Amino acid sequence: MTTVDATAALEEIKKLVGMESASASYLIEKGHVRRFAEAIGDPSPLFSDEVKAGQSRYGGIIAPPTFLRNCPSGPFPQPIRSPFTRALDGGSDWEYFEPVRPGDTITTVQKFSGVEARQSRLGTMMIMSRETRYTNQFGQLVAVQRSHGISY
Repeated sequence: MTTVDATAALEEIKKLVGMESASASYLIEKGHVRRFAEAIGDPSPLFSDEVKAGQSRYGGIIAPPTFLRNCPSGPFPQPIRSPFTRALDGGSDWEYFEPVRPGDTITTVQKFSGVEARQSRLGTMMIMSRETRYTNQFGQLVAVQRSHGISY
C-alpha cells in the first residue's frame, strides 16, 4: 500500500473514532469461575473454595481478573478494518474497580477510541485503540480494558 493510500484509509478510519459497540451481558456462574481458574492454573481458594473465600476480605468467591476476557462486547454498527493485511496485538492495560462474583451480570461495551499512523522500518503501520468498559448489574464499573492493535 502506498503512503497516499494509507493516508486516505487513515482519514476514513478516523471518522469512526468514538463509535461504540452493542452491549453484551453475561451471567457469571460459580462453576465457570472455578473451571477458568483451573484452566489458567491458579490454585487460589478465592476462586473455588467457598469457606476460605468467605473468610477473605471479599466475603465469598470472586473471579480471577483475567476472567473478563470471557466477556466480549457486541459488534460495532460499522466494521473497523485496517487497509493492511498483517496484524499484531499491541497489548492491553487493565484497571480493576470491583470484584466479579458468581451471580453477577456483567455488561460490556467497547468504544473505538483512536487510530494513528506511524512509520516503521517495514513502512507505514496503523495503531488502533479500543476501550472496553465492564459494569455489573448495579451499574458499578468493574473494570476498563484499553487495548491496541497494530497493522502493517
